[in-house]
Amino acid sequence: MKRVLVLFQVMMLSAVLAFGSGQLALGEKAVLTDVKMNDVSGKQYSISDVKGENGVLVMFSSNTCPFVIKWEERYKEIKKWADDHKVGMIVLNSNCGNRSGVDSMDEMKKRASEQKYNFPYVVDAGSKVANAFVGQTTPHAFLFDKDMKLVYKGAIDDNYDNASAVKKAYVKDAIASVAKGQAVAVAETKPVGCSIKRAQ
Repeated sequence: MKRVLVLFQVMMLSAVLAFGSGQLALGEKAVLTDVKMNDVSGKQYSISDVKGENGVLVMFSSNTCPFVIKWEERYKEIKKWADDHKVGMIVLNSNCGNRSGVDSMDEMKKRASEQKYNFPYVVDAGSKVANAFVGQTTPHAFLFDKDMKLVYKGAIDDNYDNASAVKKAYVKDAIASVAKGQAVAVAETKPVGCSIKRAQ
């Protein structure tokens, strides 16, 4: 019995480790890129729809996370930067656990209007894309190159609290490298934010 219990514990630990490492690995191709998602504009977009010549930036976000609120002023700047480098951008709200409340479509529309979002802000129904990517936080950035291979994942930059004090603009630097066909120097950082509220 003891042996069975130990074996079970090992299996559970392996499962936990597998889930923890299940996030898309650098160099892997994006998945679920053709899934259509409802946008605050009333249109539908997939990741493939917004992909630019040099790739696409996928970011998980939300309406009320304090980290998002600190960072979201930079979203529009990142979108312009991405446009200038021929990289598409789409922002996903995967907080299905809050879908009837602070992360409802109505609240998303309100947030997008107030903040003058200049990019698709879509509902990731059932947290499908977040689960496939193993997105962890809001915000959490995933950058794919022209071949839809993952070249960066993690935080937007190194200072959510103060844009003027940023020393390492991870996402912008990664986009610039992708546009030049160069390897991304810092390809992975720890995501900082609120946990994604997946459906129960």
